[in-house]
Amino acid sequence: MVKRLDWKKGKKYLAAAAAAASVALAVTGCSTNGGTSNSGGTSSSSGGTSAFQGSSNETYYMVTFLSGIEYWKGCFAGMQAAAKDLGVKVVFTGAPQYDINQEVTTMQQVIAKHPAGILVTSINAQAMTPVINQAISAGIPVISFDSDAPQSKRYAYLGTSNIEAGQKAADYLGQALGGHGEVAVITTPGELNLDQRVQGFKEEMAAKYPGIKVVAVQNGNSDQIKTAQVTSALLQTYPNLAGIFCTEADEGTGAATAVQEAGKTGKVKIVSFDTDKATLNAIKSGEITATVAQGTWNMGFWGLMDLFVIHHNLVHPVANWQQSNVDPVPPEVDTGVTIVTKDNVNAYLQQ
Repeated sequence: MVKRLDWKKGKKYLAAAAAAASVALAVTGCSTNGGTSNSGGTSSSSGGTSAFQGSSNETYYMVTFLSGIEYWKGCFAGMQAAAKDLGVKVVFTGAPQYDINQEVTTMQQVIAKHPAGILVTSINAQAMTPVINQAISAGIPVISFDSDAPQSKRYAYLGTSNIEAGQKAADYLGQALGGHGEVAVITTPGELNLDQRVQGFKEEMAAKYPGIKVVAVQNGNSDQIKTAQVTSALLQTYPNLAGIFCTEADEGTGAATAVQEAGKTGKVKIVSFDTDKATLNAIKSGEITATVAQGTWNMGFWGLMDLFVIHHNLVHPVANWQQSNVDPVPPEVDTGVTIVTKDNVNAYLQQ
């Protein structure tokens, strides 16, 4: 594997990735219907051989942090669906706790197995960069998803445009409040994707809603209990608090618990992130006003497609792309977001 270039920030291009992979699937006749097992089955293409048919001995890993949370299920379901089409195996693993050292260690253990490729989300961009580069140096393709390590040598990042997602959350909350009031943000500092959501939220509020003041940004540590405590303190410090933006799901449900205990459900509007069942049920009951749904299935599906074509050297944007440091796949892909409210929450609950 040749040395990778650091990728500059730029607009993500979902259409480019989708078009490329659609061509690939058209060639093989593969279906994109999802599977549910950890290993890929036989390809759905019929007859002949195909460059897009892998081996049952070919294994790709998804590496996460907080590996037990519901959020990753959608990501891995997409990866399983691609594995079924390609006829390869996929394995889910990760650090069980929110611990940087645990995820680095998990990544090192996966590298030692020398898999066909790794799809990884980074708990901390700076901490994960060396171990991602270690995998690349070992000849293992790496694709980032959900939370990026942009200065690493990974081939691509598939995930939410988190600044834009924060802006959409701000727009929804700003309109819900009629452009006036005090709001707070609860997040987990140091995680790049969450930091970007906060950035987008604050910038959009300042630009479009001058009548709304962001009075505090607090650390919920991605934990329901801590977030409930933080929210209780905010409600006491800012008795006129009208809205809360939470950058991840556990913080959203934690904030909802504290608001309910204070007897302010509906009076304090909460915009959360992601579509775990607790969040969706809280929207249905009115405890959470809205949530930002990410394209998690797309992250897993197209992430494995990228790993597969790199591992098999199936795409050649230019001759000798490795030596020329030309990326064979779109370096950044926005997998999109949707605002979920009472109006459309049932569609997500039925999944």
